[in-house]
Amino acid sequence: MKQLRDIEKLTDKDLGAANKILGSCAEKEYSVISIQDARYPDSLRNIYDPPLVLYANGVFPNVDETPAVAIVGTRDCTPYGIGCAENIGYGLASCGFVVVTGLALGVDTAAARGALRGGGRVIGVIGSGLDIVYPPENGTLFDDVASSGAVVSEYAPGVSAVKTHFPMRNRILSGLALGVAVIEAPKKSGALITAARALEQGRDVFAIPGNIDAVSCEGSNALLREGAIPVLTADDIIDEYAELYPDKILDKPVDDQGAYKVTQHGSEKKAVDNAPVVDYIDFDKILSELSGDEKAVAEIIGDRALSADDIIMRSGLPANQVLTALTMLEIKGCVERGDSQCFYLTNPE
Repeated sequence: MKQLRDIEKLTDKDLGAANKILGSCAEKEYSVISIQDARYPDSLRNIYDPPLVLYANGVFPNVDETPAVAIVGTRDCTPYGIGCAENIGYGLASCGFVVVTGLALGVDTAAARGALRGGGRVIGVIGSGLDIVYPPENGTLFDDVASSGAVVSEYAPGVSAVKTHFPMRNRILSGLALGVAVIEAPKKSGALITAARALEQGRDVFAIPGNIDAVSCEGSNALLREGAIPVLTADDIIDEYAELYPDKILDKPVDDQGAYKVTQHGSEKKAVDNAPVVDYIDFDKILSELSGDEKAVAEIIGDRALSADDIIMRSGLPANQVLTALTMLEIKGCVERGDSQCFYLTNPE
């Protein structure tokens, strides 16, 4: 009986379901990219088990000609993990990299926001149909990613996000990228599954060192012990691919022959040494006119020049609140950003 049902499936040529999907995609202006389509990335086509069809909302960046790195990590991340994800996403995007993320809560969301803030393109790979926003609170982020790059799925519109979809989704994350950066991951984590798929596909695996006592960092620290490439800043990733993409990486120094010069970490003066000298700062006046997160951030900066990551670490506030406060302080003229991307207080006019 089962054999008969299998034969019936093979001989069923009804295209009603397929036409319904195509109609839904046309209505919502989603792209349908088959594995034989010229727009389908070769990097993904050449993995062991590529998806036969990709659905995309937005304009799919050409990851075959532009460096792309996936940033992954736990949903239950710490402020440290959020800050690292945002800063690395920002650094990669601002230098011309495409950032690939799963658009889940935690590290994924932080990486996408950092990349968008850096003016870069983002590919968000999700485990549901494109019309299903999961998690629901990321609706605005989905729209922003579609505007700057593309939200991508192998699942047709209307397909719900279920647990089994996400391990399958992970092979696409790594398949689209040159490497995978694991920011913060416990022992049992989807991020580690993505790292394993990356190794199977011949991709690089990077990892951010984390607190040795933190459960949320046990998996990512284990990757470092097993040979993952340590990452402290986005430059550590950028340097790995500089010679492969000399014309694609932005704002990197070159030598007299026009070749890429690898950044020598630690050779530049600290940001605090490069901060402009301000004759007098009336801290009391500045603080008296501020409240909430803005006041907390201004108090932490004080008479120093600090990076956004330092401020996040010192304040204990969520990264998005710190970045919003810094933006408002810049608009009010209370804070300026130095050449080394560090912030310092100034007297507003």
